[in-house]
Amino acid sequence: MILKKTDLEGVFEVLPFRHGDDRGYFSETFRDDWFRAHIGSHRFVQENQSLSRAAGVVRGLHFQSEPSAQGKLVRCVAGAIFDVGVDIRVGSPNFGRWVGVVLSAEAGNQLWVPPGFLHGFCTLVPDCLVSYKVTAYYDRACDKGVRWDDQDIAITWPDLADPAHLSPKDRHQPALRDLPPYFNYEGS
Repeated sequence: MILKKTDLEGVFEVLPFRHGDDRGYFSETFRDDWFRAHIGSHRFVQENQSLSRAAGVVRGLHFQSEPSAQGKLVRCVAGAIFDVGVDIRVGSPNFGRWVGVVLSAEAGNQLWVPPGFLHGFCTLVPDCLVSYKVTAYYDRACDKGVRWDDQDIAITWPDLADPAHLSPKDRHQPALRDLPPYFNYEGS
């Protein structure tokens, strides 16, 4: 696997190797020992999957607060998405900054979004299947979010991002400036 740093400290793109021939390919998409050695000692406890039928579907921006804060290792199993992480750690030099990476089934790449970051994505083609491992179980009481189009964050979403496809939950998220300080920056 190859580890690629992004513009945000702690957020990484992971590119698994593919071993292919005329039949197709084989790839290790996750190895605990490699992940711990290169990213950190995070224990994954749940794996989630979502299907978005249309291009332009936006899901997010989501996070879970303590005591159920989640890190996410995200990959697109079918199709392609524009995947986003946003630093919401109070005191971070990158507070409110975002990074976006195109994840696709063709490339097989993944994005690690650690606890203390918002996560969201926009589908780039129809029928996108997204799978992600998380470091804490889903906890409804800790399930939080921020508006996908928050002007202070100013994510440059793909032109096809369509607010008509937002879930009811995502239509009513607060702005980042109205969010209590859920996470504090502790430095490197």
